[in-house]
Amino acid sequence: MSYKSIFSLLLIAFSAVTFAQTPIEVHINTQNKYQTIEGWGSSLCWWASEVGSWNEKKIDSIVSIITSPEMLNMNIFRFNIGGGDDPAHAGGHMAEGKGTRAEMEGYKKGPNEDYDWDADEGQRKILLKIKASRPDAVFEAFSNSPPYWMTKSKCSAGFFKANKDNLAPSQYDAFTDYLLEVVQHYKSVYDVDFKTLEPFNESTSSYWYYKGSQEGCHFNAESQIELLKILYPKLSKTGLKTIIAAPDETNLEATLKVLNTYRDHGEVFDWIGQINTHTYSGNNKQRLAVRRWMDSLQKPFWQSETGPSGGDYKSALENNLNLVQKMFYDLKIMKPDAWLDWQLMEENNATWCQMKADFDTEEFEIVKNLYVRMQVTRFIKQGYRIIETNHDHVLAAISPNGDEVVSILLNTTTSKNKNFKLKFDNIGTYSLAEVFRTSKNEDCKALDSSDFSIDGINAPALSLTTLIFRK
Repeated sequence: MSYKSIFSLLLIAFSAVTFAQTPIEVHINTQNKYQTIEGWGSSLCWWASEVGSWNEKKIDSIVSIITSPEMLNMNIFRFNIGGGDDPAHAGGHMAEGKGTRAEMEGYKKGPNEDYDWDADEGQRKILLKIKASRPDAVFEAFSNSPPYWMTKSKCSAGFFKANKDNLAPSQYDAFTDYLLEVVQHYKSVYDVDFKTLEPFNESTSSYWYYKGSQEGCHFNAESQIELLKILYPKLSKTGLKTIIAAPDETNLEATLKVLNTYRDHGEVFDWIGQINTHTYSGNNKQRLAVRRWMDSLQKPFWQSETGPSGGDYKSALENNLNLVQKMFYDLKIMKPDAWLDWQLMEENNATWCQMKADFDTEEFEIVKNLYVRMQVTRFIKQGYRIIETNHDHVLAAISPNGDEVVSILLNTTTSKNKNFKLKFDNIGTYSLAEVFRTSKNEDCKALDSSDFSIDGINAPALSLTTLIFRK
């Protein structure tokens, strides 16, 4: 090999090393403040109905993990008003699909039956434990399906054709009365003020079919409007502070379509107090389109449910760090006031949960994703505001008094460390006070902040690093 060739190879190698060591410059602008975070949370469906019957000490331990400011720091919870399926289906299609946990109890077993307020004891117990643990807790009541006996198919999993409505307009009065009776009961008996009532769940999707794996009901956008037209005046007459949340579609494409239909029907946005969407799928162009809608509507806005994406991920950590990237895009582009998970506890996997449980033996264990979520929810506290950063892998927020800035660095690559250089584009000086990291070998571990310089902060492969700056 010639000297010229050797020199060229050395130059290439030197350039590669130099490039790898060049920090990614990230600007944090504390003057450009966006949405105020109302909170973080999850659905209580279905895990709470199972765990609510466990040993009291275990229940208290789980509630503490979820609500403690030193752990998940969650304060928003979606309570599922179960419809209840045909008793003849018990142990059948839902149990064989999502498990017996999906066989939610309804509060009324037939049109001429009394309300059974003892139903769904487990979920209610968790709800009340959370209420006692977090005085600032925010609750939403949501429905996946009307009671089976109201539906066309006489099955609360859906219609015979999954893309067709399963509730006849003649039953809209009965269904809205059912929802309101439950909400009023929880207020009068347990002093639970549901902030929102959400009558639909992913309802324009085609997931819900006769003898399917869970409760679900198709409502096309026009049907949603007709039901809201009945629900709104009834809710207004109750004297409750509860507002309607909708449309709660499965992805951003569906949300945008339904919002466009709502717009074409005049009064709908007068009836709805809050906009909800799920983000199981969606791109940044759609996130921006949703943001434009929110800017025009000026209503509270939640990302009310999501979970890990599909893909060829080799570990739950890798999958959930990619979910964090979705979270960052949601918060930075779409700008919801709250961001919620679907499940907190699951059986047989460590990906769709923060705690893995055996509902039969009443055993549970914390899994890696709990620490992944903690890196955000523990440190960006309720009342903090998201602030501008110029990098997709960095999320930042500022405290109400401006004395604290939280910056979170994400590395979803499986083998490449990243080096971030942080710059504050504002008047005033912040000092690095605390550092926490979750990685393959760290679980929201407190690190020595004196070992870090903002001119070059190493973010290892598959990690999430939270930096807390104070004036």
